Amino acid sequence: MMRNHTMMQFFEWHVAADGKHWDRLKETAPALKAVGIDSVWVPPVTKAVSADDTGYGVYDLYDLGEYDQKGTVRTKYGTKQALINAISECQKNGIAVYVDLVMNHKAGADEKEVFQVIEVDPNDRMKEISKPFEIEGWTKFTFPGRGNEHSAFKWNHNHFNGTDFDAKEERTGVFRIVGENKAWNQNVDDEFGNYDYLMFANIDYSHPEVKKEMIQWGKWLVDTLHCSGFRLDAIKHINHEFVKEFAVEMFNKCEKDFYIVGEFWNSDLESCRQFLNTVDYKIDLFDVSLHYKLHSASLEGRNYDLTKILDDTLVQTHPTNAVTFVDNHDSQPHEALESWVDDWFKQSAYALILLRRDGYPVVFYGDYYGIEGPTPVAGKKDAIDPLLYTRYHKAYGEQKDYFDHPNTIGWTRLGVEDIEHSGCAVVISNGENGQKRMFVGEHRAGEAWVDFTHNHKATITIEKDGWATFPVNGGSVSVWALPDAEADKKKT
Repeated sequence: MMRNHTMMQFFEWHVAADGKHWDRLKETAPALKAVGIDSVWVPPVTKAVSADDTGYGVYDLYDLGEYDQKGTVRTKYGTKQALINAISECQKNGIAVYVDLVMNHKAGADEKEVFQVIEVDPNDRMKEISKPFEIEGWTKFTFPGRGNEHSAFKWNHNHFNGTDFDAKEERTGVFRIVGENKAWNQNVDDEFGNYDYLMFANIDYSHPEVKKEMIQWGKWLVDTLHCSGFRLDAIKHINHEFVKEFAVEMFNKCEKDFYIVGEFWNSDLESCRQFLNTVDYKIDLFDVSLHYKLHSASLEGRNYDLTKILDDTLVQTHPTNAVTFVDNHDSQPHEALESWVDDWFKQSAYALILLRRDGYPVVFYGDYYGIEGPTPVAGKKDAIDPLLYTRYHKAYGEQKDYFDHPNTIGWTRLGVEDIEHSGCAVVISNGENGQKRMFVGEHRAGEAWVDFTHNHKATITIEKDGWATFPVNGGSVSVWALPDAEADKKKT
């Protein structure tokens, strides 16, 4: 019997910029596996504009912490060798590693160039607000610290279609680069008229040399790191046809179980469906809609109708392509997409992604270990570990939903024969103390179940017809299951 899979996003925005994060991953790998984590999404591994940059200000895709560039050999997270060591240790422990790829833009160019642009309205990038004029832009990438090792490709303004800074006039704007076959890429998100441009020097995926180079780089990265998959950053800003082409090339190169998940930050389900259609459902997407529902539920408290919390979510409509998450580095406090799920609801939110049948859930490093930086947040390992345990040992089999009260919802998993003592009952309240009468199977008659979260102290005996009434404290979650042999040993 295949056990449930669980991913961890192994970073938050403010992890210490001490060059030791890859070492931390290596040291932590056995403990992650022990709690049921069998894949990790790691931050961008490529050289960025500084040793402190989180990795999204990407400079040199072929420098994994190997060359003295941008004032540093290592990246924020460590050296190339430390990264390779960490991936190897993860794999020894049965943990797959997914690498974060930033393919939308480049930053920190080595030289300026003079070229023609048209300024566009930032709120409608299809609307031109100038005639063509010359700017000095930071668009020439020669990688003096690396030279031609790994790749001889050098970037210039012909490989980009937009930038945001004119060094000649010392001013910012959204500048579309003028030239033969130059335009914003189509097949991108239509916010702001056309959302191809996000930041820095925007990579032009209508340029054949660019497409060839980026696919070669993806293959080089797999050969160099022997990773198990990719997380693609900001794909709503990248030509969706290229995303499909890139994914196909990676799958063709790698074994069948190579995995790709994309960050398509759009809570509109129809847009997600259209994207999945374009890429032939070859990659998974983060369930942004569910994240925002969890966020709203945490803000609204008892006024939120819990019976609707899964409506219009990716996990409900496209369960095999949904990667579910509670929070991440962008939604954490003070970051670009801040939408932090409040503490009181955090454990309930994790129960909703970890203990249900559908979706590939991600535990956020910042939730598990805590957040550093200007406004630190304590980790919730003690609240999440019981859910991880229950996911790995109990949350299997047929799912029965009891989403029949706006403030108290529940579901049961009936278990499978192959996993002893599997099966559980989950109840969530966002209001008063509550209870839910639910079915767990006639074969469970007489069993004494306890709350694995320890939020509720009762012991519930399953009735002879397989039903029981499972309580929950107000504003809380309880996860009821039969203690396994280890739990029994601890009691005696």
